[in-house]
Amino acid sequence: MDTPDPFPERLPGSDAAVAQGAAAEEAPPRRLIRCRLCGRPLTGADSRRTGLGPSCDAKLHPAPPDIRTRRHEVEQEALPGT
Repeated sequence: MDTPDPFPERLPGSDAAVAQGAAAEEAPPRRLIRCRLCGRPLTGADSRRTGLGPSCDAKLHPAPPDIRTRRHEVEQEALPGT
């Protein structure tokens, strides 16, 4: 797998940067970062920082259950004197 280009696959939306001309030449190309779990290309800043896409991050770190769902009503007699 020796290729001259270490990242042969272009990022989504990178063609728009090439169409801008001189501005695209000044900006360095973004490195392709893939999700560590599924391998899809990551585009969001948070996803690129963590290395996980939003759906894979939700699988590994599910949101804690809402405390209101764990509570339940209990039948209770009225306190005397009230």
